[in-house]
Amino acid sequence: MKYNSPLYLFAIAIMATLSLSVSAEQDRPNILWLTSEDNSKHWLRIYNENGAAMPNLERLASKSFVFENAFSNAPVCSTARSTLITGCYAPRVGAQYHRRSHMVPMPEGLEMFPYYLRQAGYYTTNNSKKDYNLKEGEIWNASSGKATYRNRQPGQPFFHVQNHGITHEGRLHFSEEEMRTKKNDTSSDEVKIFPYHPDTETFRYTYARYHDLHQQLDEQLGDFLKQIEDDGLSEDTIIFYYGDHGGVLPRGKGYAYESGLNVPLIVYVPEKWIHFVALDETGKVDPFVSFIDFGPTVLNLAGVKVPEQMDGKPFLGKGVTKDDLARRDTAFGYADRFDEKYDLVRVYRKGKFKYMRSYQPFNFDGLFNDYRYKMAAYREWYSLYKAGQLTPKQSRFFQTRLPESLYDIENDPHETQNLAQDPNYSGVLKELRQGLREHLKSTNDLSFFPEPVMVTEGLLNPVQFGEDNKARIARYIDLADLSLLDIDQAAPKLKSALQSKDPWDRYWALISCTAHLPHSKQFAKEAKRIADSDPEPLVRVRAAEYLGLSQTGDPVAPIMAALPMVKDEVTANLILNTVTLLRDTYPKYDFPISKSHFNSEWTEDARQNVARRLSYFKR
Repeated sequence: MKYNSPLYLFAIAIMATLSLSVSAEQDRPNILWLTSEDNSKHWLRIYNENGAAMPNLERLASKSFVFENAFSNAPVCSTARSTLITGCYAPRVGAQYHRRSHMVPMPEGLEMFPYYLRQAGYYTTNNSKKDYNLKEGEIWNASSGKATYRNRQPGQPFFHVQNHGITHEGRLHFSEEEMRTKKNDTSSDEVKIFPYHPDTETFRYTYARYHDLHQQLDEQLGDFLKQIEDDGLSEDTIIFYYGDHGGVLPRGKGYAYESGLNVPLIVYVPEKWIHFVALDETGKVDPFVSFIDFGPTVLNLAGVKVPEQMDGKPFLGKGVTKDDLARRDTAFGYADRFDEKYDLVRVYRKGKFKYMRSYQPFNFDGLFNDYRYKMAAYREWYSLYKAGQLTPKQSRFFQTRLPESLYDIENDPHETQNLAQDPNYSGVLKELRQGLREHLKSTNDLSFFPEPVMVTEGLLNPVQFGEDNKARIARYIDLADLSLLDIDQAAPKLKSALQSKDPWDRYWALISCTAHLPHSKQFAKEAKRIADSDPEPLVRVRAAEYLGLSQTGDPVAPIMAALPMVKDEVTANLILNTVTLLRDTYPKYDFPISKSHFNSEWTEDARQNVARRLSYFKR
């Protein structure tokens, strides 16, 4: 072939194009996520002088950006990880319940974010936990306990997730005998007890064991970081270390307090890629970032366009400016069902202030949950409460909450002083209340439909179901917020809603009536009518709940009459949450409930929610 022939010149052009393509691939950063389970930032010495010493992680932090305000949007595994993998608020896409009763589809036109990395030439690997509440597509080249970035093609950039389960809640499910016989490396005398926990031998031992687990985690992190270094990848790899949500002592995991949401986040950016960071220097930094932002940030670092359907925004990479980061001072959080225990809590954090909205405040935090109460500290805490041996701060976990709370996190990091009724903070309260309300309505928060409704009517396309019912969801939020008004102001609207043809208007009006107790006993007659005759069993049960908690009527008969109307396990579990509340709250009603009241398929496995509740009732 002649060197100046058209064929030769064409071949040279093709080779140059391929060379540029390979070079471009090699000139993109590797991205590594080091994830640990169930540990808020409060447990690390990096953030808290009383936290666990973690020398390997501290060494990484010394040359990294240490985010003070990083948040899991949810305080429990599957909901948090569903948020991470989609970049979407879980209540908007129907992925907010843990454990999921059904898998939900991804929003139309959106894939989990590693899909886009893979399409762009990245080698995507996950070792190994997924735990998503959504149906997964082809997003990983490999996902297992053996998955590794080392199997990529030469010059191929990678995105790898390395999960560490050593700090998981289950590691603290030890017996009383083990507590007596097994010594911790950390002395129980060294730990500092949070102000909402009782200072007992059991709690001190549990704290010390959790510190030990963090030190074991640190050894595992150190081994993997050494592997990256030995593979010659340290200067080509952007490294994220974060906790997958808070935990794991009581009032951490599963609860929308800072101990459940405020996670450690350390980001190491090699000099080669430091131009991707719009922060002046390493060390502790203030911008607020949430799990909805992690996926978009990885895409942006990889030079991949962030899909418009994602709720999160990048905080690193091209196009992110100092002004962008300076404006980042808000975060939203959500807590819904955790296994068999229902709740509905939403939080809005802005700067140092945190607003917490409990939409069913009578469902007290410590309401029994089988998995949580496997921990000796949980069981002892509840026993001490029943024996009257706790301080007011320590007792609140087992008492009816106020519908809204306001905390100054800077001065009250453990959220023990509610400022919502302090007139000096009325302006802040109104601003954050409105901010949360606007967020819930704009995202069509699906939890304002009871979970069984979302399953039966919205499961095929939750996002579209939310859009189609936008006005109804907004109306339910307004009905729920009647609990924030004086009862004289709220009463006319509550009375009207109790007569509504929409069953979920009646449902939310009854919840607001219950939240107003003891000032709303005027609704007892109407509640009794609904409890005895409403065509919707869940509405009947809410009316019976009101009667029982107000002690204005018998809740047992209408709930027992509603059980034969139940056609699905999700509805049965929601009703049993009310039964648990009424059994465990004064005057402690007795329900003659047994397996015979339910479909045998709902009770054949002891891990099923209905089976868990029935087992608890027996005990």
